[in-house]
Amino acid sequence: MAPFNTTQGKGKLSIVATPIGNLEDITLRALRTLKECDVVYAEDTRVVAKLLARYEIKKPLQRLDAAKELEKAKTIVERLEAGEHVVFVSDAGTPGIADPGARLVAFVREHAPKVKIEAIPGASALTAALSIAGVDASEFIFLGFLPHKKGRQTTLKKIATGEYTVVLYESPHRILKLLQELDTVGIQRVTIARELTKVHEEVLVGTPVELAKDLEARGAARGEFVVIVSVVE
Repeated sequence: MAPFNTTQGKGKLSIVATPIGNLEDITLRALRTLKECDVVYAEDTRVVAKLLARYEIKKPLQRLDAAKELEKAKTIVERLEAGEHVVFVSDAGTPGIADPGARLVAFVREHAPKVKIEAIPGASALTAALSIAGVDASEFIFLGFLPHKKGRQTTLKKIATGEYTVVLYESPHRILKLLQELDTVGIQRVTIARELTKVHEEVLVGTPVELAKDLEARGAARGEFVVIVSVVE
C-alpha cells in the first residue's frame, strides 16, 4: 500500500461516545465537539441524524460501517491531512467497544501520525450494566458478541470454567439460544440488563433456565441485552 503524506497532519479526529438509548445521556463536551467539527462519520447516518436533530446541530453526515471502515479511512486521512476536524460515532455508546472504530483509529495512527486523535467519553452499555448488576466487577472479561458458529462452544466452555465475571452482548434474536447454551455448560447465575436507559429498562437475575422462561412468558425477548455471567462461590 502506498504511504500517505504524513508530514503535516493538522486535522483532528474525535471519537465521540453517544447515548445508548436516552438522548439526554450526551455530554456537554460531546455536543460542543459535534457543533465544532467539519463532518460526522457514523455507523448509521439515520441514527446520528436523530441525535443531531434533537440538539439542533446541522453537520454533513457520511456513513462508515464495519464493512466500509478501512475503505472510508483512506478518505478520512485525506481530510485530516487537509486540516479538517472529523468526528466518528457508532450507533450507540462508545465506538470501538463491540462497534466499528478501532480499525479507523489504527489506520489514522499509521498513515497520519501527527494528527490528533481524541476520545470524547460517555455512555457505554458495558459499564452501565456493571454499575447496576451488583456483581464484583473489580476484575472481569468482556467478550462482546460471541461468534455465531466457529469457536462458540469452546468459548462457552471457557466461560463456565473461568474465575472471573464475564460480560457479553446479545441480540434479541439469539438471547434465548444463548441462555440455553449457558445452562448446557453448567452456568448457575446470570444477570441480564435489558434496554438500558430506555423506557423498558430492567435487570433480571437468576439461572439461565429461569431467565429464559421469564422472557418467553412475558414476550420480553426484545431489545438490546447485556449478559453478565458471575462466579458463584
